[in-house]
Amino acid sequence: MRKWRNVFFLGLVSFFTDISSEMVYPLIPLYLVSAFGATPAVVGVIEGIAESAASLLKVFSGYITDRFQKKKATAFAGYAAGIVYKLALLFAGSWAGILGARVIDRAGKGIRTAPRDVLVSESAGKDDLGKAFGLHKALDMSGAALGILATWFVLRNMGDGFDYKRMFALSVIPAALGLCMFFFVKQRKDPRPGKDREPFWKNIRKTDGQLRLYLLVVFLFTLGNSSNTFILLKAKSAGFDAVGVILLYFVFNITASVLAMPCGRLSDRIGRKKLLIPGYLIFSLCYLGFAFASGRGAMTAVFVLYGVYTALIVGAERAFVAEIAPPELKGTMLGLQSTVAGIALLPASVIAGLLWNAFGSAAPFAFGAGLSLAAALLLLFYMKPVR
Repeated sequence: MRKWRNVFFLGLVSFFTDISSEMVYPLIPLYLVSAFGATPAVVGVIEGIAESAASLLKVFSGYITDRFQKKKATAFAGYAAGIVYKLALLFAGSWAGILGARVIDRAGKGIRTAPRDVLVSESAGKDDLGKAFGLHKALDMSGAALGILATWFVLRNMGDGFDYKRMFALSVIPAALGLCMFFFVKQRKDPRPGKDREPFWKNIRKTDGQLRLYLLVVFLFTLGNSSNTFILLKAKSAGFDAVGVILLYFVFNITASVLAMPCGRLSDRIGRKKLLIPGYLIFSLCYLGFAFASGRGAMTAVFVLYGVYTALIVGAERAFVAEIAPPELKGTMLGLQSTVAGIALLPASVIAGLLWNAFGSAAPFAFGAGLSLAAALLLLFYMKPVR
């Protein structure tokens, strides 16, 4: 069907982009530590600033998407920033340079997320929203898994002679292929709204109370959901070498990829709430596992469970926001959800780094587990079933 063709090619955009991103992302904390002697607190500051500095772009990008209906062009610009990011990594000579590169990368994500999600939601019927977002996420995380596998293969064969910058340069190739996939993406022609449209902050006040509640829950949850760089550092501190850390991250991504579409389809049938609450509870268990797992087998199991959490959440939350938002504010609301999470990531990552330095590697994960449990309870008692 034509609508699934569009979702498929949008998924391929993310597939190739994530091959590129994940050839680089799991190397960043290792590169920061080995090349520049960065501490976990510095890593937390870098990730927090990078996420939060770009967070406002997400809601602004969503508003621009709704106002001017340039969904495809806006998404393309955001994905193109990924190539600039890789080039910036090549020329970075300090941890400050890595910070600048990460800001470029997160800014690109902030620009592309809302228009891409609107394109996905418009390509599926209301009864297929979870399935559409699940298909997109499955392709997205399949690319991530493939990128991680490529990094693992190179690390395994090069050992101590690993050239980080060579991998940064190679990662440009799949990023360029992802941009080429936009040629096959079709944008629905919608009439442009008139110039008298109200500013988006006035419209936000008119949104559904359940959506506002969910945005509050997202903020609370994200305060404890620090950057994935910390789970990579935790695996390294648990005794895994660089090759083992990359392989664990691959296990997480392939698990999420396999389960994303079935979980999205399940949310269409049983409702978003029935997946969001178990998702947050599983996240809490994962973070307790990261905090206290001691053996290699236990740590591997936690990474698998972390993939299950991701599959449960990603399709359901985007479908929930897309279906409850007013049609004329769909891009704005999808962007706002990402913005709320992005704003929370700065204190989340800084707090995680400080807790790690002050109390040990278990502390930030125990903190995150508690906030995730609180978020699940808020949804359980106050969120009305939607679908």
